This record gives sequence, C-alpha cells and structure tokens, in this order.
Amino acid sequence: MNALLIVDVQNDFLPGGALAVKEGDQIIPFVNQLIQLPFNTIVATQDWHPHDHLSFAVYHHKPVGEHIKLLGIDQILWPVHCVQGTRGACFPDSLASHSFMRIFYKGTDRSIDSYSAFFDNGHCKSTGLETYLKERGVQKLYIAGLATDYCIKYTALDAKNLGFQVYVIADACRAVNLRQGDEEMAFREMHDAGIRMLKFSEINLSH
Repeated sequence: MNALLIVDVQNDFLPGGALAVKEGDQIIPFVNQLIQLPFNTIVATQDWHPHDHLSFAVYHHKPVGEHIKLLGIDQILWPVHCVQGTRGACFPDSLASHSFMRIFYKGTDRSIDSYSAFFDNGHCKSTGLETYLKERGVQKLYIAGLATDYCIKYTALDAKNLGFQVYVIADACRAVNLRQGDEEMAFREMHDAGIRMLKFSEINLSH
C-alpha cells in the first residue's frame, strides 16, 4: 500500500505570506496532479501554531534567523506564521485539499517546534500520523510540499526511521534556503539516509 503526504502547502509559506518560500506556489500544479494519481491514501499536514509560539522571533525581541534553545533543543527563530485559525494557516484555494483523507496538525505546543509530520522536534509527542499510516497498511510513502530543507527533510528522515520506504518528489518541493546551499544539503542528507528522490514524471505506482 502507498500513500501521498502533502506537507504544509499553506498561504503563509507561499509568495506574499509571512514566511514565504521562493517559488512555493509553483509546486501547486504538481501537487494537484499528484492527488489525481491512484494513491491508496492521501493525507496532509498543516503548521498550526498558537499565537504565542516560542519559535516566533518577536516573542523574544530577537531577529528572525537567530538561534536559541527551546527545551534544550536548537531553535531557529521565525516570523509569526501559520497561527491557528488565520488565513495564513489555511490551504490556498488553488490546492485540491478536498481530496485529503485526513489532516495532521503540527507545531501546536507553544514550547516546542515541529518540523516533522510525525513528531515534535524533541520526539516527545507524536502527531498520530505513523499510527494512521500503519493501520492502513502503508509501506511506501511519497512526500511533497514545503519546505525541502526543514519540514520535508525531517518528515522524510523520520518516515525512513519508522520503517517506511520513502520517496521525495523533488520537483514538487521548494526550499527556504536561509543559507545558500541548504536545499542541496537537505537532498544529500536524505539521499544518504536511503531516501529516494524522484521527479513527478518518474512516479510509478504499479510496483
């Protein structure tokens, strides 16, 4: 059994959003085409922060991009984004989100961030995604969305460690690239972990 996981394709991560990923909107046509493929399961995540999340730079009166420690874990400070119930946290109208069988929320605990779709950054709490996929017999997990160097990378690495066969659809992802080369480093790290990078045109669900 296979599954498609769409990670954080939300208004705040698109051009004009609070934490815009360059060309983030360009993946939406790919994602909508992916949704039309005969995946057994299609799920998505939403970054879903409380308004006072401790990863927000403004809360600490520090600049975006600075590092602090949250619960002993290195944390990059971000602009306020994907606050629960706001338009920025919503899926864009152009995304075929009506096809999602279930949505998993992450980053809901104000005291710790959550890049991965499976766990918070300290691996203290699960989102329930692992249980959901395994109950449905999923073995192969295909991942697309935003952003390559954070939520895609950590989701893919966790999925691999949990025993899934993991495929990242590279042309249906985009990176934040806080530092030049972050995207390439993320792809290299995932590849080295045994995760396969595919283009949309290379997907074959028949085997």
